[in-house]
Amino acid sequence: MPAAPDDARLAGAAIADAVLASPADAIVAADREGVIRFWNPGAVRIFGFSRAEAEGASLDLIIPERLRKRHWDGWQHVIETGVTRYGSGDVLAVPAITRDGRQISVEFTIILVRGQDHAIIGMVAVLRDVTARFEETRRLRRELAGRGNAPDAAKVRE
Repeated sequence: MPAAPDDARLAGAAIADAVLASPADAIVAADREGVIRFWNPGAVRIFGFSRAEAEGASLDLIIPERLRKRHWDGWQHVIETGVTRYGSGDVLAVPAITRDGRQISVEFTIILVRGQDHAIIGMVAVLRDVTARFEETRRLRRELAGRGNAPDAAKVRE
């Protein structure tokens, strides 16, 4: 039986549209210079910046100031080499900043975007707010360290 026209569309554009419009995870695309070019409803929900506020702004919008140099060094390395371990399944966990100045914890993966000549023209990140889990883990580690039950209580990070 031949596929219905809607079935064929489900395999392509409809899926892409649904994923990009989802409020579940943030999807943020930036050009080679780190200027935000796409900011989905999930990014609005997680970070609090509207699409109009974010698109055209630097990624510094959500990067804590103390981590910016490290971020941009890594960014430049990926742009120059095309190598990132966060594009093949490894997840990067970092702090981020919301519109109201709160620090949150996010996990994300990176997708390199290449032009027709295969040069990197930007990156897309799919981010998830994991603040509650991070804080619970930190609380449990402190509790264990306080009891002297942690494998290495001196290494428990605050």
